[in-house]
Amino acid sequence: MDKINEIDWYQTPLYYDIIFDVDTGEEADFIEAMHSRHGTGTKQPSNLELACGTGRVMRELASRGWSSAGFDASEAMLEFAWLRHKQMGLKAKLWKDRMESFSVPRAQKFDVIHCLVSTFKYLTSEKNARGCLEKSVKALKKGGLLIIGLHLTDYDHDGITHERWVEERNGIEVVCNTRTWPADPKKRTEKIRSRLCITHSDGLVRKQETHWTGRTYSAAQLKRLINSAPQLQLVACHDFNHDENVTRALDDSYADIVVALKRL
Repeated sequence: MDKINEIDWYQTPLYYDIIFDVDTGEEADFIEAMHSRHGTGTKQPSNLELACGTGRVMRELASRGWSSAGFDASEAMLEFAWLRHKQMGLKAKLWKDRMESFSVPRAQKFDVIHCLVSTFKYLTSEKNARGCLEKSVKALKKGGLLIIGLHLTDYDHDGITHERWVEERNGIEVVCNTRTWPADPKKRTEKIRSRLCITHSDGLVRKQETHWTGRTYSAAQLKRLINSAPQLQLVACHDFNHDENVTRALDDSYADIVVALKRL
């Protein structure tokens, strides 16, 4: 068996960006649609990306005329995000911070705050999840939106869930296999492993894997969390297809959920 290096995939932002960038345009379209339909609707909007990673979504919005900002706990990710914005001639505010305790420079207020790819589940306690909502309320304009996407958990499922993606950019192919183990309903945690196989055009092959723990949510648990922030009102619920014309109920009939919460 080929050696697999255990490494935080946030230390290899290029490979991370290749895998997830395929959906960036659709996600930006969705954010714009939510802003227009449910948010402030301002013509020169601003956005803040929580745990922005490589900054791909905020970068796309910046290219469309949005005033973009983002933070992340990974210095490698922030350096990559800053470089990509510079290469594209885009302006953005980037800083190191954490979702549960972030503060915005100069107390700027935003039209949209977003976190779309289940990163919210890295907040492994109810206290930290509520902290993120409270910080977001403070950073939103009145009428602004907090948009969160995450995978709901089926606590009755006792098998391993497997997802696989394959993407390529500039002669680099990245195959990502992610496995999620059955949840612990008492602790509300789940073990996750992502393996990357990276093949360069010169034949060089690199394999790496990342392990982490995520917080679990049923629809009822997510509702309780939302209700704990009275200044946020649920105005729309969708799935990971990011089709603004297809709404969903906030229930357990599907796994991938996106909620739009309006700042009252």
